[in-house]
Order: sequence, then C-alpha cells, then structure tokens
Amino acid sequence: MIAATPDYTAEPPTRAAVDASRGAVVLEFGTAWCGWCRRAQVLLNPVFAAYPAVVRVRVEDGPGRPLGRSFGVKLWPTLIFLVDGREIVRLVRPEDEQAVRAAFAQQAQGATSP
Repeated sequence: MIAATPDYTAEPPTRAAVDASRGAVVLEFGTAWCGWCRRAQVLLNPVFAAYPAVVRVRVEDGPGRPLGRSFGVKLWPTLIFLVDGREIVRLVRPEDEQAVRAAFAQQAQGATSP
C-alpha cells in the first residue's frame, strides 16, 4: 500500500510498489525549493482537498532519482494520475484549476473502465 505524503519525500515508493498500487494515486514530482512547485501549491492544495480518497504522494525529484526517471519526468511539478498502477493522465506545470479538475475527472473515469 502506498501512503500519502504531505511534503516532498526523498524516500518515495519503488516503481514496483507504484505499479502494484490499487485505487487512485497521484504522484507529484518536484522539490520544496522549486519556485514552480511552490506557486503550484496555491492551485493544487484546494483541488486535492476536494478528492480526499485520492492518495497524493509528493516525490522529491532530481538527478539520479529512479522513480522520476522511470516516468520520464523532466520538468517540475509533474503530476501523474494513476489508477491501479496504470497512468491515466499527466500534467506538467499546471497553471489553472480547470486542468487539474479535468485530470481528476479522467482519473475517475479510468477507475470505472475495464
């Protein structure tokens, strides 16, 4: 089982654990010192609050960090919306609430399709 992380964690789950996860998970790649990441929190936090059943894992990313490399993350923040370990949608540097809500809607739809 993957646990939510309130802050960016330097010890994220392994890729195998992510692939084996069940339910809705969002991996948020970034760092605490990243200006883009800090600005995005004003947008992201209220939207995530509306989806308490979704597990939010904030992953501290950087060179040599295997989880980010396995997903091909290049810019921060990158949010990867998963259902049962399967990527449904990805947002890179989201700038508006509508895009984030649309990603949650796609994730919910992915949870109901076979």
